[in-house]
Amino acid sequence: MTDTSAAQDQRAKSRNIGALKGLWPFIHPYRNLLALALLALITTAAITLALPLAVRRVVDGFEAREMMLLNQYFAGAFGLAGLLALGTGLRYYFVTRLGERIVADIRKALFARVIDRSPAFYERIMTGEVLSRLTTDTTLIQSVIGSSVSIALRNALMLIGGLILLGLTSAKLMGFVLLMVPAIIVPIVVMGRKLRKLSRENQDWVAASSGNASEALSAVQTVQANTHEAASRAAFDQVTETSFDVARRRIFTRALLTVIVIFLVFAGILGTLWVGARDVAAGVMSPGELAQFVIYAVIVAGSVGALSEIWSELQRAAGATERLVELLHDEDTLQDPDTPRALPRPIRGAVRFEDVSFHYPTRPGQQALDQVSLDVAPGETVALVGPSGAGKTTILQLLMRFYDPLSGRILIDGMDLRDMARTDFRQALALVPQDPVIFAASAMDNIRFSRPEATDVEVIEAARAADAHVFIERLPEGYKTELGERGVMLSGGQRQRVALARAILRDAPILLLDEATSALDAESEAAVQRAVDHLSKDRTTLVIAHRLATVKQADRIVVFDDGRIVATGTHDELVAEGGLYARLARLQFTADRAA
Repeated sequence: MTDTSAAQDQRAKSRNIGALKGLWPFIHPYRNLLALALLALITTAAITLALPLAVRRVVDGFEAREMMLLNQYFAGAFGLAGLLALGTGLRYYFVTRLGERIVADIRKALFARVIDRSPAFYERIMTGEVLSRLTTDTTLIQSVIGSSVSIALRNALMLIGGLILLGLTSAKLMGFVLLMVPAIIVPIVVMGRKLRKLSRENQDWVAASSGNASEALSAVQTVQANTHEAASRAAFDQVTETSFDVARRRIFTRALLTVIVIFLVFAGILGTLWVGARDVAAGVMSPGELAQFVIYAVIVAGSVGALSEIWSELQRAAGATERLVELLHDEDTLQDPDTPRALPRPIRGAVRFEDVSFHYPTRPGQQALDQVSLDVAPGETVALVGPSGAGKTTILQLLMRFYDPLSGRILIDGMDLRDMARTDFRQALALVPQDPVIFAASAMDNIRFSRPEATDVEVIEAARAADAHVFIERLPEGYKTELGERGVMLSGGQRQRVALARAILRDAPILLLDEATSALDAESEAAVQRAVDHLSKDRTTLVIAHRLATVKQADRIVVFDDGRIVATGTHDELVAEGGLYARLARLQFTADRAA
């Protein structure tokens, strides 16, 4: 068994229909709408149960040839049919509207919950699986709330009312009907347990399939560049076929349950009808009473059959509800304090790391930072250099509080990050990541992403400062051009300049640059470097760079190796010291001269 399927099996244990009560917090605000839906539902059920009484009068009226009464009975039946049609329409409107409203609220609550989860959360669950919760699971709940629950309640009322009226019509025939109830209930209970387990497993595999597809499609160029299409197709096919196999077993179980229930129900009806026909022939009951009894028997049988089918839908919805509630109640490893302190304004931009140690949750045996202490004065430009995996990017991630250190403290202007709301102190930070994210939106909106209230003029000025204005103007619709998913219309260097323009527009007192010029050609790198130099004036700036030529003018260079700070100084001081930095500089500058 794969790790994925094992995790799914772990989540799939001991689920029942009671899980649907997890929807109550979303239903509660719409109690009035729910009451109207229930009123319409009860009314239509009552009218349906009243119709056989009219049929009895009509049948017996034919026999007695009482034409005046017969006309009244037909008129009454016609009126009941009109009320039934109106009530059914109102029931559909209220119930469907309630379902749409509740699911919209669930989707909003779920997205609000996952959008601020820490990276550690997404190390435990794939993005595609979260999307499956937002789409597949909520759609299933929408179907159940907007249809299945209504039908189930209506049929439950019809079943109870029908059984009562059956007894009032003929206690003898009612006894025959009750004999078949255990024969119907037993397979529903026994096979329903299996259906519940299969439904949950089916939903888990659908989520796994979605996660697999999302991962492959988000890196489609990497897949194609490595001619991995066949392997990706095979992996997706395997997960999808497993999902289908579980769905096939679920469908077969439900179909078998339907066959058993319907056969038993109608076998019971035919047996009861045979006994009733003998009573009519013997004069024990009238034809109208038999017709009334038969209609009630059909109503009861139909209700039982409908409930047996809907039961599996309710179980699937229960599994989906559980998964959504789990996600909504999942506690993040990062939490804002109950009473956060505000970062004092104006923000000076002093950054301090005090004996910080850290390892990533998925790599507990590998120390990313080991007792790192670092002071950055307001307005100072500090470059972080060192081999890959030395801990440089971890510094920025901890400063953004994507993770918390295992020990030590991180402070901005003397305040511990853990004492503040993340949305508060992050407003003081502007990040240009090594792999910038471009959204499927216009160039204007992509730059404005960092400050939504910025004017068009401010966006254009930021683009000019990042050396992005010229290539944006040359796009088919200029700043209004849609850049495509993940910025497929742009080159790597262009994406990086859009990300830099975004940081410039944010105008934050602390600037974080993670390989901001790594994807640029020499000419663009020089232009962007001038923009960075201008932007970093009067700002606290932390720069990560493998190209040491871009950090020679930094106020201070901090050298990392194996999660520790091994040297600090200016470029000239570190070269004179020898050591790791001098070796890296000698290798790079020698290679640059050779090129």
